[in-house]
Amino acid sequence: MKIVIALVFTFIGFSSFAQTNLDDYKYIIVPKKFDAFKNMNEHQTSTLVKHLFTGKGFVAVYDDQLPEDLKFNRCLGVVADLQDDSSMFSTKTIINLVDCNDKIVFSTMQGISKEKQYKEAYSEAIRESMRSFNGMNYTYSAKSEKDEPVTVNFKNDVKKLDESKAAAILKAEKVKEEEITTKNTAVISEETEQTQYYNDRTPVTSNIKKTAPATPVLKNVEVNKTMKQDIWYAQETDNGYQLVDSSPKVRMNLLKSSTDNVFMAKTDTKNGMVYQKDGNWVFEYYENDKLVQEELNIKF
Repeated sequence: MKIVIALVFTFIGFSSFAQTNLDDYKYIIVPKKFDAFKNMNEHQTSTLVKHLFTGKGFVAVYDDQLPEDLKFNRCLGVVADLQDDSSMFSTKTIINLVDCNDKIVFSTMQGISKEKQYKEAYSEAIRESMRSFNGMNYTYSAKSEKDEPVTVNFKNDVKKLDESKAAAILKAEKVKEEEITTKNTAVISEETEQTQYYNDRTPVTSNIKKTAPATPVLKNVEVNKTMKQDIWYAQETDNGYQLVDSSPKVRMNLLKSSTDNVFMAKTDTKNGMVYQKDGNWVFEYYENDKLVQEELNIKF
């Protein structure tokens, strides 16, 4: 019985100590990528943690969307760090709240899930861990602002400078913060008038000029024209046509190809192709390594 009473008082004392500590902090800073994961908002853990903290009365902000007072004094907030102790058969999580001196000021109970799907498993485990904040009447005490702790920027140093130098330092710091925000991909984007920018995509005149394609020049081409009275008559065969003269004698055999008006041609001494060009029929073949084009007078 004495042991039970001691444990109860120990738990009550611990809860009061934790609440007093958390009352000193104005913000809960939620990373968009926890160290336990490779990708931003993996399994939607970042959005879930921020949502749960907000639902329990805390002011939760993402680590790349800090309010102005938190930018100048990081000790106003604690970082929510997700500790992943998962094993092969279960998902286990603990949420640690870390202050500006890298000291853990609060740790939740371990949340456990047996779900097989990662998203459902982390959701269940994190929700169980967040039960540690149930019944905690959090109220910000503003103690950290009154104590004016050491900050991570130039705010206190700026007070000692003249106005022109102070303005220049503040402007430079703001530009640097905007550059960091631009580089990081946000899970939830909240664009404002100050963070909007655009790239001018007006087309510009290119100095690259398109060159006209070179016209192929056939060398060693001879063009022979048959006499007008040398008419060959086309007689249809199974695979194409045979061309006969007025004798009648078969002068050439034409075999159909996959292209209209283009035939594979064969005579007693030559092999080539017959095709239509500018309304005329042309017999093209090689003779003594020289390309020969011969016009034919064909009647179909």
